[in-house]
Amino acid sequence: MREYEIRDWYLSKKRKSNNQTDQPLKKKFVVGEAETIAQCLDRMKSEGYTPIRRSEQPLFRETPEGPECIGRECVMEGRKIPSKGEQ
Repeated sequence: MREYEIRDWYLSKKRKSNNQTDQPLKKKFVVGEAETIAQCLDRMKSEGYTPIRRSEQPLFRETPEGPECIGRECVMEGRKIPSKGEQ
């Protein structure tokens, strides 16, 4: 097999294994303004994801004096929890 044939075969196998579920393997969840981190974690669990990373990003507003920090945005990244048949 040529190199491009091997690559195409590998990618087709990878696509088939990822397409078994309709949900992506990783997903980002934004913690809402009136939502706690615990509520976001419950929402992740109900959708079938487990948390793997938490990051906070500052929110800025442009003013005549320059950028002004107006708050923070908390983003949780989750990985799909495999069901018993998918392992």
